[in-house]
Amino acid sequence: MKKFYWVDELNRMSREEIRRYQEKKLPKQLKYCYDNSEFYRQKFDDAGAAPEDINTIDDLRQLPVFMVKDDERKSAEASLEKYGHPFGLHLCAPVEDIYLTGTTSGTTGTPTFSYTFTEKDMDFLGPQIANRLALAAVGKGDRVAFFFALGIYATTMTLWGLRHLGALPIDIDARAGTELFLKFMDLTRPTYLACTPSLAEYLIDKTPERLNKEVRDFKLKGLLNTGEIGIAIPGIKEKLESAYGCRAYDYWAPCGNAPAISCDSDEYCGLHAIAPDLCTSFDDLVDPITKKPVESDIDGAIGEMVHTNLQREACPAVKYAYGDIVQIFTTECPGCGFKGKRTNIIGRADDMLIVKGVNVYPAAIKDVVAGFVPDVTGEMRIVLDAPLPRVVPPLKLKIEHGREIGHSDLTALASKITTALHDQIKIRPEIQFVAPGTLPKETRKTPIFEKKYEDA
Repeated sequence: MKKFYWVDELNRMSREEIRRYQEKKLPKQLKYCYDNSEFYRQKFDDAGAAPEDINTIDDLRQLPVFMVKDDERKSAEASLEKYGHPFGLHLCAPVEDIYLTGTTSGTTGTPTFSYTFTEKDMDFLGPQIANRLALAAVGKGDRVAFFFALGIYATTMTLWGLRHLGALPIDIDARAGTELFLKFMDLTRPTYLACTPSLAEYLIDKTPERLNKEVRDFKLKGLLNTGEIGIAIPGIKEKLESAYGCRAYDYWAPCGNAPAISCDSDEYCGLHAIAPDLCTSFDDLVDPITKKPVESDIDGAIGEMVHTNLQREACPAVKYAYGDIVQIFTTECPGCGFKGKRTNIIGRADDMLIVKGVNVYPAAIKDVVAGFVPDVTGEMRIVLDAPLPRVVPPLKLKIEHGREIGHSDLTALASKITTALHDQIKIRPEIQFVAPGTLPKETRKTPIFEKKYEDA
């Protein structure tokens, strides 16, 4: 039997047995948070609950959300003022015990130190991160070109997993630019490339210009993509795998929780929850607007994922609605036979658009547009005249047309895309086509929005 979980005994357990395993760990973690954090102590007291009252996942689901992004920022501001550190009032371990810290990207506001760990935390989390990458066949002797923003940023923690496997990270800060990165790709001959999916797309065009070779000539064993919704969109998965000649894997671990990876399958079958002993993230969903519980053990359930750690010292999450809207799948994976939970990321709660009363996520729009490749490049922007979420119709899209598409073809192409978007997600956008290569790619996260109101 294929081993999906790092803790060997979990591989022999049924889903019900894994649930009981989680529930044995839950009370101890909650009591630890209550005893060591004034933030969590206040949250439990305000909810009229004590840690010893929460013994099952069902009990946990009945607790209100304790934290959203803005709460974490305020907690960090309070701890900075009161104690002189930015790790928040939800920090449960002594400051001097912090071993590793990393921030969010800050794309939606002030960065938060969500990725803060003690050495004991990393001894536990590191093998889980390693196991996630081992499922993409990364192992001893592999060289992984790791092209993200490094230093204080969250993606840095993945390097612990790579080194645990005996793989060598060729870690180059994305802010160094693609020319330097491609030079090191050529020199070090990596076996894997880890980067955002949009950057992997960008390199398809830039590699021939800079190195006079195709990305397929790197002879990679795999692409490791994270940071954006990418290979979940069939057109993007097919484009990357065809160009590079290898499998593209999707992986994530938001705020150091919910480690997951997609499988070695031609069809995208979602992110596989390979660390149920680390957190309850895949078992706790809420409505993104009301924050009321959503039944998350039903196949196809959709909601905002709520993180609660089962074993973490430094900055454990308890009922943290981090903003990721997901769809949960409980059936066996048709691609690899995984029997645990899987998820598709639908979008971010703070990226949701409301168009004539219809809730729309950018990923759904991009999925439809990508279906028209090669008539389009797949690159697009949603043009906003005012802040989210409400959009005065029509929604404006800026789309790169394909290289073989002439000006006379654009009216018919716009009509086809508009019809598809209306049929699938009930919007009729106003489309502006631009030439291929017009919309810039970022070495970090490529933005989906063009915010005209910020230029006013």
